[in-house]
Amino acid sequence: MSYAFSRTTYGRRMAALALDWLACYAIVAGLSGGVNKMSPNSSLYVLTLFFFEVWILIALQGATLGHRLFGMKVVRFEDGAAISIRQALIRTILLVLVVTAVTFDENGRGIHERLSGSVLTRG
Repeated sequence: MSYAFSRTTYGRRMAALALDWLACYAIVAGLSGGVNKMSPNSSLYVLTLFFFEVWILIALQGATLGHRLFGMKVVRFEDGAAISIRQALIRTILLVLVVTAVTFDENGRGIHERLSGSVLTRG
């Protein structure tokens, strides 16, 4: 039996993801001295910052900046409780691989959510 959750739309997911990515990009650009002064390695820095932002905020608060602004949170699929640090790590690793995040099942969950036992809900 699984927790009864209210689904979030694909548009909300993508908007929150874009906001989180842009926030990380802005931080890296700011630390680099501006967009024009970013190094060729800046993409790797943005990805690394994004990874840690998503993992830490979901593990500690159940939502990233983008999730909060778009009214969403990450919970355990089984019972709706907060996910563990391990579940957040698995979810984030698979999210960064992208393909696992854009492939959905009948419950509207991506592969990254199924393998981590989590779900992104409205809330």
